[in-house]
Amino acid sequence: MNRTLFLLVAMVVGAGLGREVAAADVRALPAGKLPNDVRLLDPKDLDGYFPFTPPASREAWAPRAEAVKRQILASQGLWPMPEKTPLRAVVHGLLDQGDYTVEKAYFESFPGCFVSGSLYRPKGKSGPYPAVLCPHGHWADGRFHDAGVPATRKQIVIGAERFENGGRSPLQARCVQLARMGCLVFHYDMIGYADCTQLSFELGHRFAKQRPEMNHPENWGFYSPQAEARLQSIMGLQTWNSVRALDFVSALPEVDPKRIAVTGASGGGTQTFLLAAVDPRIAVSFPAVMVSTAMQGGCTCENASCLRVGTGNIEFAALFAPKPQGMTGADDWTREMSTKGFPEIKQHYALMGAPDNVMLVPNYHFKHNYNYVSRAAMYSWLNKHFKLGLEEPIVEEDYPRLERAQLTVWDAEHPQPAGGDAFERQLTRHWHADAEAQLKKLTPTDAASLAKWREVIGGGMQAILHRELPAAADIDYQRVSEDDLGSYTQYTGLVRNKRASEELPGLFLLPKNWNKRVVIWIAEEGKSSLLQQNGKPTTEVERLLKAGTTVVGVDLFSQGEFLADGKPVTQNRKVKNEREFAGYTYGYNHALIAQRVHDVLTMISFAKHHPDKPERIDLVALDSTAPIAAIARALSGDAVHTAALQTSGFRFVAVDDYRDVRFLPGGAKYGDIPALIGLSAPQTTWVGGESDEALKLAAAAYRAAGEETKLVIAKEPAAAATQAAVTFLLK
Repeated sequence: MNRTLFLLVAMVVGAGLGREVAAADVRALPAGKLPNDVRLLDPKDLDGYFPFTPPASREAWAPRAEAVKRQILASQGLWPMPEKTPLRAVVHGLLDQGDYTVEKAYFESFPGCFVSGSLYRPKGKSGPYPAVLCPHGHWADGRFHDAGVPATRKQIVIGAERFENGGRSPLQARCVQLARMGCLVFHYDMIGYADCTQLSFELGHRFAKQRPEMNHPENWGFYSPQAEARLQSIMGLQTWNSVRALDFVSALPEVDPKRIAVTGASGGGTQTFLLAAVDPRIAVSFPAVMVSTAMQGGCTCENASCLRVGTGNIEFAALFAPKPQGMTGADDWTREMSTKGFPEIKQHYALMGAPDNVMLVPNYHFKHNYNYVSRAAMYSWLNKHFKLGLEEPIVEEDYPRLERAQLTVWDAEHPQPAGGDAFERQLTRHWHADAEAQLKKLTPTDAASLAKWREVIGGGMQAILHRELPAAADIDYQRVSEDDLGSYTQYTGLVRNKRASEELPGLFLLPKNWNKRVVIWIAEEGKSSLLQQNGKPTTEVERLLKAGTTVVGVDLFSQGEFLADGKPVTQNRKVKNEREFAGYTYGYNHALIAQRVHDVLTMISFAKHHPDKPERIDLVALDSTAPIAAIARALSGDAVHTAALQTSGFRFVAVDDYRDVRFLPGGAKYGDIPALIGLSAPQTTWVGGESDEALKLAAAAYRAAGEETKLVIAKEPAAAATQAAVTFLLK
C-alpha cells in the first residue's frame, strides 16, 4: 500500500467526538507562523481594484457569462424572477410642449409598491418608436433636480453645458432631446427620490445603523439579517423596478420592442449596466461615468450581498457584448478607463465579433457628470444603432424646463400612496411569500422536476457560494511530518488550493490496514480535535481507524493554526466602512461560513483526485459545522458517498446578527437546510436533530430521485449522535 494515502482524507473534528479530555495541539506550521492564505488579508471593499480578464474563447465565455448573470440575479433577490403581477399603470396629466409631450406615469412593481416617472413622447413622427429608459442616479431630488442658476452658469463657462435650462436639469434635457429625436422616453424615480418615497431617501441611501425594531423573524425590514438571509435589498428592489419599467414601456402599443435602450449616469449608470446585463430586451446600453475597475458604487442602493464577489462592473458591462454599448469617463473613479478596463472590454467585443459596438468617451477634463458633451455622444450612439437617420452632429437645443409642481405624479385624483415602516414590512413579506410560492411549485416529484429544482435551488446556492469542487490540477500538498504510531501513521501537512491562493494545515491518520475508505469529518475546533490531550485518537476516531478508514483533520479558515492568538472567532470580519450594512462587506467578500465551505470542497477534491483512488469518501459534521458540511456536500456532486450531519434544527433564517459566524447571505432564500440536504439526493445522508416534518422537502427530493431510503432521519438523542453516526458509517 502506498504510504501517502493519508492525503486522501479531509477531516476536521471537534467537540462532537464525545471525549472527556481536551484535544492535543498538533501543528503543521512553526509556532507563530500563519498559513499562506490570501483570506488573511484585509477584506476587499468597494474602493478595491476590479479588473476583467477577457476569456480566451467564446466557448470559455458562455458558462462564465451564465454564472455571472445568475450571480447578479441572485444577489438582487431575482433568482428566480418574482411573479410579474399586474402593473396597474396610470398615465395622466399630458403637457404639450410643441414638438413633444410629457405625461405623468406610475405603476406597481410589486402590489402596492409604486414606481413613478415622466413619460416623454415624440410628436410629428410616425411609430413604432424606439424607447429609452432613463434611471437618474444620485442627482439631488432626482427627477425634480435643479442645479440652480449660479452652478449652471459655471458649467456653461467651462463648456459643460450650452443652455441654462439644460444645465439646471441635465436629466430633463436628455429626455427632451431624445423625444425630439423620435424616441419614447421613460424617466423613472429611484427609491427615495422625487415621487417614489414610500421608502425614504434616508433609508434607501443613507442607512447606517441596524434597527432592532426591524430585525424580527416575522416582520423584518431591509438591511436586517432576515432580509439579507433572503437576499432582499434596496438595490434589488431598484433593479426589480427597472425590470418592471422595461415591462411598462414594452407594453405601450407605439413602442418598437426591438429598439429599447437604457442610459443613466452614476447610480443610474449602475442600473443601466445591470439591467442591460440580465434582461435580453435591452438593445442598446449607455452607462455614463460608472463602469470602472476602481470604485464600484458607494451608495447602499448600489451594493448587495454576493453581487461583486469575484467579479465587478467591468465584467458586468462585458455581459452586454456583442450588443452596442457606449460609456463615458470623467475626472472621477472612471478616469483610468482608457488604460484600465476599456481595453479589456474592447478585446472582449472583438472576440464576440463586434469590435465597433463598444465606445468610450473619455471626458476626463470634466468632473463626475452627464453633461451636454457626454449627452451628445449618447445621442449620436443611439442615432447610429437605432437607425434614426438624423443628420450628424446632433445638437441639443434649449427647452422649457418643468418645475416640481408640473412633474409630480401625485394630486387629488391620484393620491400619494402610504409608506413608512408598515409598508416596508409588508413589502419584504410579499417578496418573501412570492419566492416561497415559486419554490413550492418547484418541489420535485420525479426525475424531470428534480432536475428543474436543482437548476433553480442549486443554481442559487452556487451563486451565493461561488465555488465548485476544485479541479485536481488546482490542489497541491506539502508533507511536514510523519510518525509511525503502530497500527496507524500520523502525518501533518499543508493542502493548498492554488487557484484560490488558500492553504490549509492538516492532520492525517492512515491505518496500516487501509480499506480504501476516507472520512471527511468537520467540526468546531479544527484538526487537533482528532486527538485527546495525551495525543491518542478520540474514541470514535479510533473506531474508524480500527475499521481501516483513513481520518484527516484540517483547520478550516479561522480555526486552529489560522488563529494568531488561539482564540476562536466570534464574528465575521467586516470592511472599514462603519455603516452597518451587510452589502458593503458581503458584496465583495465571502462570509466565514462560505469560506469554510470552500475549504471542505478543497479537501474533498484532494481526496477524490488522489492517485491512490479511494473507493469511498464520507463526510461527517456533528456540531455547529453541520451547515458547512451540508452546503459542501450539495456542491460536490457525487464525490461524497455518505454524509452524517447533526444539524440540531439549525436554520440560517434564525441568525439575528449579520456579523454572526453562522450568518450566510441568502442562506434562507433557497429552502434553507432542508433544501441543502435535498440537493444531495440520491447520495446517502444520515441526519440527526431533525424531524420527518422538518425535512419534508429533502424527503421529496430523495423520492423524486428514486432513493427515498437513502435519507435517514436519526432518532437518537443528541448525546448519542457521534456514536450513532460512526456506527452508521461503519455498516
